[in-house]
Amino acid sequence: MEREFSAGGVLVRTIRGQLMVAAIQPQGKPQGTWALPKGNLDPGESPAETAVREVREETGVEGRLVEKLGDVRYTYTRRGGVRVFKIVSFYLLRAGKGRLGEIEEAMRVEVAEARWLPLDEAPRLLSYGGEREMAAKARDRLAA
Repeated sequence: MEREFSAGGVLVRTIRGQLMVAAIQPQGKPQGTWALPKGNLDPGESPAETAVREVREETGVEGRLVEKLGDVRYTYTRRGGVRVFKIVSFYLLRAGKGRLGEIEEAMRVEVAEARWLPLDEAPRLLSYGGEREMAAKARDRLAA
């Protein structure tokens, strides 16, 4: 079985007193599919560096690394029937410079839309179980 390693970010910002998280609608997915920004590690890049880069590329916002939240592990079947074991490391990031949705033109093939979602509601609104778990960890960490 092949292995893949990716990293992503739970990018948070306070807007009008409410903690919000950046979510993306992946291109080609049904309306209402919300995911966290993530992507494959580039050669020589650490997972934390990948998370910061992917968040910037897919949302248009710079993220400042706070801490690692955890890993999501799953198996999927790639085109051609190849089974892949994947690990995605997620990091809590605080939003810095940039405007949500001002994503790089090259990323438009991957990202249909970027939106701020209330962090309290993200564990319900995100489409993938592992990502809902990471949003809940970020919410709990920031509430402490």
